[in-house]
Amino acid sequence: MDAGTATLMTYGAATLAVSWVLLLIVSWKEDYAWGLCTLFLPPLSYLYALSRLDVAGQSLLAAAVGWLLIWLA
Repeated sequence: MDAGTATLMTYGAATLAVSWVLLLIVSWKEDYAWGLCTLFLPPLSYLYALSRLDVAGQSLLAAAVGWLLIWLA
């Protein structure tokens, strides 16, 4: 693995972690049950984000950027 690929993978993983933290904050503010779901079942919480684009759109955008960076690597 060359340096460029490793850098893109690292930035992509970090962006995905940031998106999960953003989604965690939004879901805890919205509802206690969704906060717990986000904490213990992160893939399911992105379905919540799709249904609530008005409040969780920023976290979905960050997740898309993270997956794009990983895909480019």
